Amino acid sequence: MKQLWRRWTYEVPLAIGDALWEVLVVQLAALLGRLTVRQVVAFIPVVILVLAYYHRIPIPPELMLVGDLLAYIDIFSVLFLLGVLSRVTTILFAVRQAKTRIALLVGSVIAHLPRLDVRHRRQGGAPTKPRRRSDQSEDDRGSGCGWHQIALA
Repeated sequence: MKQLWRRWTYEVPLAIGDALWEVLVVQLAALLGRLTVRQVVAFIPVVILVLAYYHRIPIPPELMLVGDLLAYIDIFSVLFLLGVLSRVTTILFAVRQAKTRIALLVGSVIAHLPRLDVRHRRQGGAPTKPRRRSDQSEDDRGSGCGWHQIALA
């Protein structure tokens, strides 16, 4: 009899208290830790529908429309994201085309520019071997030092 009394006055209330602690504290904290804003917004229409079908509390139609909007917010967000992604892909396509055209333009400009050369090359008609001076001295060629003689030499 003492064991039965101890069990129903001591062990059973402790077991019930432990179960309530597990459900109301531990599992609720884990649920709130995993809860996101999207899940909260998706749960609001459920609360509005429960209140609407509970006939003792009148709910105005505006609140019902807000509930519908919140219920369809996932669809609106998907459509918005698809619109943004299509714009991003269009912009990326235009940037890639511009990059390709700039690369072609730079390549053609580089191909058409004359090379900068530090060596002084000879002109096309210039002889490759240096001229040999004749054995005659300048005195033997003639006298005078006019411009016409410089041009002939």
